[in-house]
Amino acid sequence: MRFGLTVNGTVYAMGLHKNANRERITALELLHTAESYGLQGAEIPFGMVQSSDADEIADYAQQKGMFINIGAGGYDPTSLIEAMKLAKRIGALTVRTVVGGAKLGGDRRHMAGTWQPFLQTILSSFQEVMDSVDPSGPSLSVENHQDLASEELIWLCETIGSDRFGITLDTGNPLATAEEPVDFFRRIAPYVKNVHLKEYAVYWSEEGYRLVRKPLGQGVINFPELLRIFNVVNPQITMSVEHGALEARHVRVLEEDFWTEYPERSARQLTRLLRFIEDTARNKGDWRTPFEKGASPEEIADYEIRELDAGLAYLFNLIKPYTQAHSQVIPIIR
Repeated sequence: MRFGLTVNGTVYAMGLHKNANRERITALELLHTAESYGLQGAEIPFGMVQSSDADEIADYAQQKGMFINIGAGGYDPTSLIEAMKLAKRIGALTVRTVVGGAKLGGDRRHMAGTWQPFLQTILSSFQEVMDSVDPSGPSLSVENHQDLASEELIWLCETIGSDRFGITLDTGNPLATAEEPVDFFRRIAPYVKNVHLKEYAVYWSEEGYRLVRKPLGQGVINFPELLRIFNVVNPQITMSVEHGALEARHVRVLEEDFWTEYPERSARQLTRLLRFIEDTARNKGDWRTPFEKGASPEEIADYEIRELDAGLAYLFNLIKPYTQAHSQVIPIIR
């Protein structure tokens, strides 16, 4: 396993948010940042790579022995084929994409009667991409972006049937599709191409629960078990730190119509989920982030870096049995 960094969760600190009031980070600077933290690679947004010197990025990563993944989006074949070609040029391992459809928090109610056609559309698009690109090139992976459930992700992988197509696992997002995280990890592990290491705290609400970003190790995700699973099933995987969005995600599982267009779930699955929430959820306390409280861009950026520092300190201690490539956390984004 190798460990890297994404831009997600530090959008103010890296100048990516429209209100950040600071210079936008470049692809090469993102690699520098990951290296300065003692990490071994980065997931770089597709647009950031497009606006950079691709050869310079490739040369730097190769010289430093760092991995690159590309973060793309959508399911338009033309755009994804372009991303795959650029990924091959710079030596990237994986192009990650998200399909959407559901609203954040796993809400499919607005898709009533249209979800299955939507799945067929994305299947057709991904199949076109895989039929068009170099089979020796990078992998294409679809993220569980609070939209696709494990049943649907596995269906996509098995239907497409290519060892270059798989899943980007976001470790926090199984809770948004009402799945117990470790169950989710075990089910999809053989199909995973890369991992986003994300942590949530859970707060009860009258309609279900809220997912609130936390530094790695300070929420509900069982990262030791995650590493144990992938060390056995998929030990060559890349994993990148991704703190969650600045806004809480509301998962309304106690509303009957939340389950609109969801796969059938067994009583055992739901019991495991609800027991997990009962054991981990907080009943009180202010769950809002500084962003949700209206803090200044500078305060939000400082908050992001503090969370990143805390999460990396936890991660480096956790991964010692799996890798010796770790070092002291040295924050450079201010």
